[in-house]
Amino acid sequence: MGRRIYNFNAGPAALPLPALEEMQSELLDYKGSGMSILEVSHRSKWFDDVINEAVERTRRLLGLGDAFDVLFVQGGASLQFCMAPMNLSLPGRPVDYVNTGAWSTKAIKEARIQEKDVRVVASSEDRGFSYIPGKLTPSPNAAYLHFTSNNTIKGTQWAQFPDAGGAPLVCDMSSDFLSRPFDARPFGLIYAGAQKNIGPAGSALVIIRKDMLERGPKDIPTMLRYTTYAEKNSMFNTPSCVVIYVISLVLKWLEETVGGLEKMAEINREKAAMLYEFIDGSGFYRGTADKESRSLMNVTFRLPSEDLENKFVAEALQEGLGGLKGHRSVGGCRASIYNATGIDAVKALVQFMGEFERKQG
Repeated sequence: MGRRIYNFNAGPAALPLPALEEMQSELLDYKGSGMSILEVSHRSKWFDDVINEAVERTRRLLGLGDAFDVLFVQGGASLQFCMAPMNLSLPGRPVDYVNTGAWSTKAIKEARIQEKDVRVVASSEDRGFSYIPGKLTPSPNAAYLHFTSNNTIKGTQWAQFPDAGGAPLVCDMSSDFLSRPFDARPFGLIYAGAQKNIGPAGSALVIIRKDMLERGPKDIPTMLRYTTYAEKNSMFNTPSCVVIYVISLVLKWLEETVGGLEKMAEINREKAAMLYEFIDGSGFYRGTADKESRSLMNVTFRLPSEDLENKFVAEALQEGLGGLKGHRSVGGCRASIYNATGIDAVKALVQFMGEFERKQG
């Protein structure tokens, strides 16, 4: 096997090595079936066990209880941008959105395409989405309040979730899902594209409160209804079987190796603190997000010039540190330090950053 690099990609992103190794060991013969998991039928007992385990581990990690359904929906978070307003808006009532960056903007656009009464109740666009808005005024009768918990491009994150004034929260949690514990009760819907923090690309994990299922109008196309997935355990049609399988392995690692979300959050805080402390102590690197809004998942920073940034990214890769180029829309540099990117990776990055500054600063 060739050398594995330290992977700071924003998505598809790093996966825990134990999960990859377990997948490798089972790849040709899954649980004595004589077939790969890539080959087994989604109607088989083998796959039934896989999807049920993924659902149950999600329930346990978040303490969900019976009030929620856990679903797997193809199309990533981008499909959820339109499915959420399609299923959860209510006649004569507005839908509230908080705009904190590119993904929130896309979600707002999809609701407006459907001619929903969209109200942007807070935004950080005035300063290039470099912060999380402190105050918002929810509409008194909103059907829901939508927000993006972590903003990969700008490196900002909600430390405390917004108060929707009694409306259900709807959240795109793609890039920090299962990075920390939280109380699910205020949420009507949570969705997360798998490829950032919990698995490979090809599915969104969706958690929906059961009372929200009753909202869906009957004239929505079948594959765009949450009830279609809830009633058939996400198997109305063939789901992304291998993606769900890898998610189940990642959840097993989170639960059994890491020891749950409190422990994961502690590790994530330690990783981010190490990196931000180095950046703040340097006169060479500059963080781009307001300190109180900084993401624990995506650390965005600039160097004194674009030429130096390009050199930094190229030399880092030569040293086995991959994925450090910022999003194409903003440039700069970004280290995505999701659950599977360990403290060892962050230590190696900080060491490289120090050496690069000494040579170039």
